[in-house]
Amino acid sequence: MLSVIALSILILTLIIGVPVPFAFLASTTFLIFTAGYDPSFLLPFGFSRMSNSVLLAIPLFIIAGGLINRGHIGDKLVELIDLFVGRIKGGMGVVAVISCAVFGSITGSAAATLSGIGAIMFPKLNKAGYPAGHSAALIANASVLGLLIPPSAIMILYAWIGNQSVLAAFLATVVPGIILTLLLCLVNVMLVRRHPALVLDAPLGRKAFQQQLARRGTRAIPALAMPFLILGGIYSGFVTPTEAAALGVLYAIPVGFFIYRGLNGRSLVQALLEAAVTTGVIMVMLYTVMILSRLYIMEDLPGTIMDALTSVTENPLLILLMINLFMIIIGMLMDDASAVLLATPILLPLVIALDVSPIQFAAIVGVNLGMGNITPPTAPLLYLSGQLNGARIDQMMKPTLCMIAFAWLPTLLLVTYVPQLSLWLPELVLGG
Repeated sequence: MLSVIALSILILTLIIGVPVPFAFLASTTFLIFTAGYDPSFLLPFGFSRMSNSVLLAIPLFIIAGGLINRGHIGDKLVELIDLFVGRIKGGMGVVAVISCAVFGSITGSAAATLSGIGAIMFPKLNKAGYPAGHSAALIANASVLGLLIPPSAIMILYAWIGNQSVLAAFLATVVPGIILTLLLCLVNVMLVRRHPALVLDAPLGRKAFQQQLARRGTRAIPALAMPFLILGGIYSGFVTPTEAAALGVLYAIPVGFFIYRGLNGRSLVQALLEAAVTTGVIMVMLYTVMILSRLYIMEDLPGTIMDALTSVTENPLLILLMINLFMIIIGMLMDDASAVLLATPILLPLVIALDVSPIQFAAIVGVNLGMGNITPPTAPLLYLSGQLNGARIDQMMKPTLCMIAFAWLPTLLLVTYVPQLSLWLPELVLGG
């Protein structure tokens, strides 16, 4: 019963706007003082869980994302993608979605993808006649691909908390990420196909296309090499995810300084300072969550939730549906990193009891929490996107609901009830 009250305190404090680390701390403090746990036992446990080299990948990917944003590395990727699909009706929106998928494969962060691709694509979309609300909704939805297309920061956290393979968690989200990318492109085209104000670039002849391909392709090679360097190194087993993140930082600095010339001494220092602040917040939160998750397990919160779910129905398909709903609500209340820190220790024992693979659950977590970030009424990424493009929430509501209904929900149902979509690639690469 105490664990349920502690969870209720956590959710209530989040709803009233208490910062996430303090909300976790309030729930932790309640359990320590009411259940009589010894802090001298819990504090060293938190420190022992934090001493893991895997966590070094998180600040490194944050730094890499900041360097990529300031180094204008994403610009060349967008220009190349625009050459192939930018001249069809709705094609500029397709460019935005695919650019978010590619950019997300470098940064591993939805917020970094939104700010980076948004800064490039919003002016282009507005110039092409796209409604401001549609553009903001589209890039907000597509930015979440940064959580699914590996490397993903939340998959690192999931693997760390759940004692799973980081590489397997990365691979589990690849196919769902591709499915979501295709569906978002399709929904975008359907929404704007009859919009009369869209401005299309003149079609290119074969010779002009080849010339543009040679020019833009050459300029994009250094940018395209970055995801190959990071992902190729991880999947080949040549480097660990942490080492790949360090390689990404070391690669982004000279490319940003000397090739694309977007970086200078001042912007480099700003990127490092922002990464330090973000990392500090995350690490304080990680420490608190480690203690809180330990208390939840000792109080058997997963068992309590499982008993509550089975009292409603014993059908595992319906129980999975309720678990999905719980995660969507969590994703609506907090950022992606906080949500995965809360959801994983509570829900992983439940899905294992339902014979769901922990690797499949990695993909379910990624899709659920990503959808929560763009689901009204909270929708943190949606509001951020609206601010960046000057769009009101009512202008973004219709396209957002269409993308949730026809892209997000189909992807979530497929990932939940068709295990091979998320297990095929890990089994192919890792075996077993």
